[in-house]
Amino acid sequence: MQKDNSIKRWFGGNLAEILAGKISLVYKKFDEDKYIKYVSSSCEGFEYTARINLHADALKEFLPKDYKKSAEILLKTLGEENLEETGMFKNFYWVMPFAKFVEKYGLDDFETSVLAIEEITKRSTGEFAIRPFLKKYPKKILAVMKKWSKSKNFHLRRLASEGLRPKLPWASKLEIYIENPKPVFDILENLMEDEIKFVQKSVANNLADYLKVNKKEGANFIARYKKSKNKNTQWILKHATRKLKI
Repeated sequence: MQKDNSIKRWFGGNLAEILAGKISLVYKKFDEDKYIKYVSSSCEGFEYTARINLHADALKEFLPKDYKKSAEILLKTLGEENLEETGMFKNFYWVMPFAKFVEKYGLDDFETSVLAIEEITKRSTGEFAIRPFLKKYPKKILAVMKKWSKSKNFHLRRLASEGLRPKLPWASKLEIYIENPKPVFDILENLMEDEIKFVQKSVANNLADYLKVNKKEGANFIARYKKSKNKNTQWILKHATRKLKI
């Protein structure tokens, strides 16, 4: 029998057991056995993204009906912040269903959800969870993301860029800023000299996306920084343009 080395193998009944154990420590009413059975009996044949959705739906089923209470319970399980420049498939991969839960069920509670996304991002990533909020509350969430772009926490600075990528992998295209990317570029300006490579890569990938969806505006933004003597800025520009001629 061929061994399954795909990403999805981490997000089935094995993850249900991990999450059930963590949640039950902070929420005594959580039915571990039913949660594990719910996920395990349904995940076969599901790919990675479908499994994440399944976990989010299971959390909705077995946590309190009140969204704010459920979010508070999930945040209590998170533990210490991630101090490494790692993405979503490292030590905190188990947090990803929490982000999906916020994405799917938290859109009507802006304050609670933004706080949850901040804390999730400090361990894993909120780059997908933030997308619906950009569409429903564009001005409000952009103001928050501008603050993140100046945060001392590099995970939040990265999210300020990664969440605004127009062609973020595994996410729907962010159409609202393609024709007029100024709101995005206003935020990227705060990150063009960032010293953290994790952030630099996100900014570069964001600009590379714009060179595909709005080449003129992307190239104009990049041109403003070509004479910069900052080594971080130059790395970002080189990485952003590595596959394209502009």
